[in-house]
Amino acid sequence: MNLDELRVILLSERESGRLVQIPHDLFASARKSLEELYSDLHACSDPFSDEAQVLIQRINAMRETLLDLFHIRAEKILSLARTQEDGHYLDRDEMKRLLPEEREMCEVVVQALGQARCRLIGGTAAGAPTPGGGEEICTPAEEAGGVSGPAPFAVTRVLQDVEPFMGVDGRIYDLRREDIVTLPERNADVLCERNILLNLKMPEKQ
Repeated sequence: MNLDELRVILLSERESGRLVQIPHDLFASARKSLEELYSDLHACSDPFSDEAQVLIQRINAMRETLLDLFHIRAEKILSLARTQEDGHYLDRDEMKRLLPEEREMCEVVVQALGQARCRLIGGTAAGAPTPGGGEEICTPAEEAGGVSGPAPFAVTRVLQDVEPFMGVDGRIYDLRREDIVTLPERNADVLCERNILLNLKMPEKQ
């Protein structure tokens, strides 16, 4: 992956309001190219020679291009995560354009948003939006491990397509493989037991 190729991809990413399909090995290939440039630079007998200066410029340009590409895609992924956590429609085609590391980032952000919403709002504010479209995420009592209230939601990854079904919250769910969705825990537990879903639980703080 050379600098010119990276710049073309970066331009496409900037001009598109949605994620662009990029080679799955783009960042790995770019890192390899950077390593080769660094190797050539170290091989220069005179660090102040024209050859060394050209290599330094190429290295800096490639690093800046990679960072710009990462930042632009990260902003789009954060927007996807907010949409998902709010329980809105998620474009499956756009999710397919995520690299594995980007998908993991999206999952972590969705979990963090849901957890923070649960702790800060508790689903008790009238008309407050909640993941999965349910009426409540959790109540202060549930957070403290006290009396049970409305069923909380779980953030999950869909492992296989599922026929549309009605959740305990009254919503109709139409799940497709690799979707990241928030479901009522009662429904999520059943589907997890059947190896249809994977519950994405954040590690508890010690």
